[in-house]
Amino acid sequence: MSDEQAIRDLVAEWTRATLAAEVKRILPLMTEDVEFYLPGQPTMRGRAAFEKGLRAVLASHRVESHADVQQVEVSGNLAYCTTHLRVAITPLAGGEAMRKEGNVLSVYRKNAAGQWQLARDANMLS
Repeated sequence: MSDEQAIRDLVAEWTRATLAAEVKRILPLMTEDVEFYLPGQPTMRGRAAFEKGLRAVLASHRVESHADVQQVEVSGNLAYCTTHLRVAITPLAGGEAMRKEGNVLSVYRKNAAGQWQLARDANMLS
């Protein structure tokens, strides 16, 4: 499998695991030192911080997303990916879904085992 296809598969697996609310499937897809950049919010640093935040959301909401990967560029053990992302966050108790849409720029790093992992993610959803 090509590096580009491996990254596309990682994005698809992340989407499926989030919909299934299976946090343990998502965690290995990112580096320990992952950083998430969100507009108007402090940088979220580290896998543990992401896990805590995601578990809090999934305890009360269903998260459904559609990731349309626009491009993947690989150079050695680093790669970047641009994605158009649509997300619907629906309260489990019922009610209207919050919908967000926008572009994401993600940086991936290949680990010692040869697997790609998300290292940096700049999310421009609004």
